[in-house]
Amino acid sequence: MRIISGTHKGRRISAPKNLPVRPTTDMSKEALFNILRHKIHIHDIKMLELFAGSGNMAYEFCSRGAGSVLAVDQHYPCIAFIKKTAEELDFPIDTIKADVFKFIEKHKGKYDIIFADPPYALEEEDFLKLPEYVFKNELLAEDGILIIEHSKHTSLSSSEHFDNERRYGGTVFSFFNGPSSEEEE
Repeated sequence: MRIISGTHKGRRISAPKNLPVRPTTDMSKEALFNILRHKIHIHDIKMLELFAGSGNMAYEFCSRGAGSVLAVDQHYPCIAFIKKTAEELDFPIDTIKADVFKFIEKHKGKYDIIFADPPYALEEEDFLKLPEYVFKNELLAEDGILIIEHSKHTSLSSSEHFDNERRYGGTVFSFFNGPSSEEEE
């Protein structure tokens, strides 16, 4: 995997082969950040990466200036790899080893961006729990964005806070909008 832009642009990161991960492709990641640059200023944001795997998206956000990132995954080898890589790159990434669904049901915190990349084999009803729990527990900051990566065979458009989706080959990014600063005025 490779960091596309920012302070560590072009940096290659090799995850151990035994990690149970499917990193977001460079093409999909670049397309996602082209969308985000028109929606949010990444510098100093708080970002939460769920099903963090290798930490691919956390590194990209940090390279582009994110202020802090929390990476959550249930697999210890993934968490250990993210910690080690964050130290090497001097990135502000904290990690938590936890079941993602239990974590977002109980966690208190506000994030400008929440990125979730669950296993594509997850049941659609479990995919739909992600936005439900994020919004029920108010994890998105004002004008925050939840992004869920999934396969083209899964649809999240029935979720209450669904905004839109973008497809890149077999990969889909579904976008959900958090509370708007305009709503509170």
